[in-house]
Amino acid sequence: MRTTRPSVAVIGGGISGLVAAYRLRRSLGADAEITIVDHSRRLGGKLRTVDIGGGPIDVGAEAFIARRPEVPALLAELGLTDQIVYPAGRTPLIWSQDSLHRLPVGTLMGIPASADAVEDLVDDATLARIAAEPERRIDWTPGSDSSVAQLVSDRYGDQVVARSVDPLLGGVYSGLAENIGIRAALPTLAAALDAGARSLSEAVTAALPTPAPGPVFGALKDGYGVLLDALREAAAAHVVHAEAGVVRADGSRWFIDPVGAVDAIVLAVPAPNAAVLLADVAPQVARIAARIELASSAVVAMRLPGNVELPENSGILVATDADLTAKAFTLSSRKWTHLADRGEHLVRASFGRFGAADIVDRADDELIALARADLATVTGITASPAASFVQRWHGGLPQYAPGHVQKVAEIEQSVAALDGIEVAGSWLHGVGVPACVATGTTAATRIFERVAR
Repeated sequence: MRTTRPSVAVIGGGISGLVAAYRLRRSLGADAEITIVDHSRRLGGKLRTVDIGGGPIDVGAEAFIARRPEVPALLAELGLTDQIVYPAGRTPLIWSQDSLHRLPVGTLMGIPASADAVEDLVDDATLARIAAEPERRIDWTPGSDSSVAQLVSDRYGDQVVARSVDPLLGGVYSGLAENIGIRAALPTLAAALDAGARSLSEAVTAALPTPAPGPVFGALKDGYGVLLDALREAAAAHVVHAEAGVVRADGSRWFIDPVGAVDAIVLAVPAPNAAVLLADVAPQVARIAARIELASSAVVAMRLPGNVELPENSGILVATDADLTAKAFTLSSRKWTHLADRGEHLVRASFGRFGAADIVDRADDELIALARADLATVTGITASPAASFVQRWHGGLPQYAPGHVQKVAEIEQSVAALDGIEVAGSWLHGVGVPACVATGTTAATRIFERVAR
């Protein structure tokens, strides 16, 4: 029976790390020594809530998939169920060919099942190519992988990639279809192809989700900051704002600066950071994790004057063949009723895709000017914002490249042999908040099983 207080270091204070610390506190009890180490001056990672004059607004992730159980369950545990709000039901638009178009329906992350879905976005030759696609037998080896662009461009053409697929993938991964793998980003499509779909059209039709009642997305009325604060308080962890050192073995325990010797470690950091920390104790894991690349992005949140009329849509996605700098606009006070109820006009402009990180480091004034100029182009709104806030997310989102699923499987298999070390974060099984909550919970559960022995 254990006679000493259990000790765990959680490296990374984003949502994955905070959930892990909270779960460990609940399972290990009040006497456990739980330390969160984060290099930033604040906890929360890629989630952040700010006030630009009229109330809180998220400048990182703003929503979660409501049909997944992790976030609602966590909010219920913390007594925050009354924070859940849902979208107003408006649809987004796509900016392409110098005009606004409806978002295609009946697509899988922008990949259409038929030509009808994108008839407003692509030329006649592309429509004819999509219509004829079922007549071309697809060449797919079960278990294989490719980039989304490689498959879609071959079957449907480049216009579908640039005008329908890229805008949606850019919103999820800050990436491009050419950098994102089918098996990790679109597992139901990969499964349909593995099962013998004879064409991309047939595979998309099989992979489309079954319609379900209720809203797809949810958010927090007062922003993710409320959840972060509740997790930090409930975890009751000692917080150290510093860079963590390389993990080393210390007899039957582990050693990591600046904490020292501990029973267990949760690495809730981006994959390249995990690679550095594991270089000594798991060099093979480090080599694989180092190959998972990151995309940087920036968000410009703006509060516009009261006489401005925003489009009656939830947002505007930008095609990658369009002559704009921004990749998307969220018309926040149209998208969310709780923000509309404030009587404000709130807009978020998003910048940065994988391979084009230089835009993220431009000066605040320049990013605000670019946001205003692009907003004027797509909506005609030229009014100066009453308030604005620029948030940069360096290395904010991992790129789920072809082969990502196999990389993660190899990493998790190797880490399982390191008794008392677990990994968590958006680079494992999904970039959304629910997936991060799940990885933090899984890591904490496995650590408890080790430490409680």
